[in-house]
Amino acid sequence: MEQKKNSSRFTLYILLAMAAGVGLGFILNKNIESKAIATPDAVLQPFKLAADVFLRLIKMIVAPLVFTTLVVGVAKQGSAKNVGRIGGKTMLWFFGGTFVSLFLGMVLVNFFKPGENMHLAIPDAVAGLPTTGAINLKDFIYHIFPTSIFDAMAKNEILQVVVFSIFFGVAAASIGEKADIVVKMLDSAAHIILKMTGFIMNLAPIAVFGAMTNVIATQGLGILATFSKFIAEFYMGLLILFCILVGAGYLFIRKRVFTMLKHIKEPALIAFSTNSSEAAFPKLMLELERFGCDEKIVSFVLPLGYSFNLDGSMMYMTFASLFIAQTYGIHLDGATQMSMLLVLMLTSKGIAGVPRASLVVIAGTLATFKIPEAGLALLLGIDPLLDMGRAAMNVVGNSVATAVVAKMEGGLK
Repeated sequence: MEQKKNSSRFTLYILLAMAAGVGLGFILNKNIESKAIATPDAVLQPFKLAADVFLRLIKMIVAPLVFTTLVVGVAKQGSAKNVGRIGGKTMLWFFGGTFVSLFLGMVLVNFFKPGENMHLAIPDAVAGLPTTGAINLKDFIYHIFPTSIFDAMAKNEILQVVVFSIFFGVAAASIGEKADIVVKMLDSAAHIILKMTGFIMNLAPIAVFGAMTNVIATQGLGILATFSKFIAEFYMGLLILFCILVGAGYLFIRKRVFTMLKHIKEPALIAFSTNSSEAAFPKLMLELERFGCDEKIVSFVLPLGYSFNLDGSMMYMTFASLFIAQTYGIHLDGATQMSMLLVLMLTSKGIAGVPRASLVVIAGTLATFKIPEAGLALLLGIDPLLDMGRAAMNVVGNSVATAVVAKMEGGLK
């Protein structure tokens, strides 16, 4: 009961911080516009710093947490056969979710056609955008496998950390008792890092306040109206995706899916307010275990989900890519759009759940299909607002996946 009370209080603090940030941001924005504030960058720096420090603290623990929890999760399965069985079910669910998310984004953007009335001329290259060359399959495959686990951790290359962790965990499981001391040590390390997470999460309301103040002060409340059609249609798409995910979860765990949603409301809110599903990762692990998912399943499935199952980001990629094509009057037939979907299905794997990671993947996809990468400029102003929704949806998608796999494996209490 006390834990539930603390949870409700924490949620209230975050909501109050969001509201206070919007209010103060509006006041600062008006003063900046009227030139009453001569040095807006200096005034806003503390607010931006509060959000950035919080995210840096989260990023500081994500790689070691993924490594320790995934190795322990794999090793505790007891054998490579168990790892293969659970991993197979997990990846099948992830790829199904990815396809549904990408396909939904493609269908909705073709139905709503949000960019069709903009009639923009195809521009020259614009400086300051995320850029990348055309997608190279060989380079992508090389990038999956780390040359050094320490380099991968230092750069927060989560997919590379996942690959190393799986190899390490399978090897540990295969040698049995000889690995027990290492597995126990990593299990203890994971619990220590989770304790650190609790300390860091206490700073979340401050970070949320700083982030909201900075965004509204910089962009003004107008950001909530700019491209309102695109924003409304995208969030409608997220609502449809939410219903699909919850419906899929209902088929496996029935009414308990609604109990799970209550457990993950805080992680989803943290992801929404910080624009980062990574920020919610540690808290999400705890809540899924409290919901009743076996710790071994959570430790195995959830880290994989953060590399392979970002449903909200997937839907955004097709939605945004085709939106940009529409704004320039570039017609893509059905076969080309399906090719784009398959390319995104491959290149999106391993993107970090951090702000603007999707933009880099989209930039590469645009280059592949000869769509001006400069079109990303159309989205930069509203991307933080869009990122809120897709980060929260990533949390929902990974929660449903973890609960379903736990149910299939008899690991849901």
